[in-house]
Amino acid sequence: MFWSSTFVLALAHLCVAKPLSKRWDNLAEKHSWVDIPRGWEYLSPAPADMRFDLRVGLKQDKIEDLIATLMETSDPSHERYGKHLSKAEAEALVAPHSTTVNAVDSWLEYHEIGDKDINRSGDWVTLRVTVAQAERMLGAKYNVYHHPVSSQKVVRTMSYSLPRELHSHVDVVAPTTYFGTLRSMRTTSFLQPEIKPVEQEDPAPDFSINAVVPTSCNSVITPACLRALYNTSTYVPKATATNKLGVAGYLDEFANRADLQTFFRQFRTDAVGSSFTTVQVNGGGDDQNDPGVEANLDIQYTTGISFPTPNIYYSTGGSPPFNPDSQTPTNTNEPYLDWLNFILAQSTIPQVITTSYGDDEQTVPNDYAVRVCNLFAQLGSVGSTVFFSSGDFGVGGGDCRTNDGTNKVLFQPAFPASCPFVTTVGGTTRVNPEIGVSFSGGGFSRYFARPSYQNTAVSTFVTGLGTKFSGLYNATGRAYPDLAAQGNGFQVVIGGRVGSVGGTSASSPTVAGVFALLNDFRIANGKSSLGFINPLIYSTASTGFNDIVAGSNPGCGTTGFTAGKGWDPVTGLGTPDFLKLQTFV
Repeated sequence: MFWSSTFVLALAHLCVAKPLSKRWDNLAEKHSWVDIPRGWEYLSPAPADMRFDLRVGLKQDKIEDLIATLMETSDPSHERYGKHLSKAEAEALVAPHSTTVNAVDSWLEYHEIGDKDINRSGDWVTLRVTVAQAERMLGAKYNVYHHPVSSQKVVRTMSYSLPRELHSHVDVVAPTTYFGTLRSMRTTSFLQPEIKPVEQEDPAPDFSINAVVPTSCNSVITPACLRALYNTSTYVPKATATNKLGVAGYLDEFANRADLQTFFRQFRTDAVGSSFTTVQVNGGGDDQNDPGVEANLDIQYTTGISFPTPNIYYSTGGSPPFNPDSQTPTNTNEPYLDWLNFILAQSTIPQVITTSYGDDEQTVPNDYAVRVCNLFAQLGSVGSTVFFSSGDFGVGGGDCRTNDGTNKVLFQPAFPASCPFVTTVGGTTRVNPEIGVSFSGGGFSRYFARPSYQNTAVSTFVTGLGTKFSGLYNATGRAYPDLAAQGNGFQVVIGGRVGSVGGTSASSPTVAGVFALLNDFRIANGKSSLGFINPLIYSTASTGFNDIVAGSNPGCGTTGFTAGKGWDPVTGLGTPDFLKLQTFV
């Protein structure tokens, strides 16, 4: 029996088309919100013909191997300690498998996304699409949302889906359900006009080893206070040709060079004439007529402690005014991704990096948070120590209600502070002794499990806490902060004048400066940089810190946690003692 050629061709087309259509139309939800995230409001439908950049994060084929390697090279008892991966080795471990690439390519072909609209970079694929195309691909409905406090407008969706087959190949798609923007995030620094600034420091501070810290440091903090408190004042850096300290800065926050010279003349005279380098990322600016409080705080205290170590200020842009122009792709203003992808592409990365912002963990979709956290693991794997401030709202700010539809009051952990691959820094105040400052962010992640390096220290605290706050926090989650430093009354030059600034934004650059000096010490002695320090500080170096045993971090209508002997979720392991830590590194 013979079939007509026309019928055979038609049958063949039917056999191919239907399975292909089913393959890519069989959508399953990836993430959704019950309600519009708090602080945002619906404005209008997104124009169907508006073009924007859609990022697809491909599954990193050997991310588990990278994390396992990170834990070995960061464990001082392991034979691989300090043997960080090269950039090429790290990239090889996070590269997507060929089956992942082929599956995603087939999906894009089905949706008629041509090569001219596709940009491939490692484990990310960026697509230039219209809103209508994105909605078809993701089973989503994009709208314009407004954040009145920051005046931000963004294009986001309340839910998105992927073909079932792609769930094992794609980690995250952005922008979708993550509403956070850099402007809408909570700052971790604030002006303190109630603290009278000092106009000039004692011209001859006592910089002998274990010098008595001046009582003036109880109310105002200067580099001399910190150098005496944390025993760095007698150390002279030697590896300045290799060692670097990076500050991640963001929208409209510019570090001012003239203000830095004024700061040095008043608070660190031996550094007068030195400066820092600004690297502009993704259209970031460098307006020297518009000094930023956050930027100046960061750079004045990283340089004030680490001088003459080279400092780099990364000014990351990425949030032009929203303009739904159908011809010009709209910048989607995704926090973290622009800077992380930029820094990981560099051939040389600073050995220490500090960042001072964050948001409630529950406002960050889990898939997005995990992917970003893994990027921090990649940074650690190549030998960088990444510090984040722990936040300025104790165990949680506002009403602390959950956004999952239940409206329960729970302690609200912060992200990226809750990522187990960063080192999170809380705040202290006063001297002789230091105590935990009331705003110091601290708690337990509900996204990330407690890492093994924390088991002993954190379980001791949780056991001692008993049933107090039972149900308000996740006792098995990654706990933070890891460390602490002064966070109150920092003297910062802004626009030529000294002002007082507080927040864990002050604490993180302080600790970063101390660890930059420790890296200098290691490198000068022919060793590698410290890299990811958490396994070290929770084990052999745990006694290299000043244990803070007083203070609490109220929030969510409670008294919050209380600092005590050993690790606690107010001040972590304590504040750094450079001289003690030298003996461990």
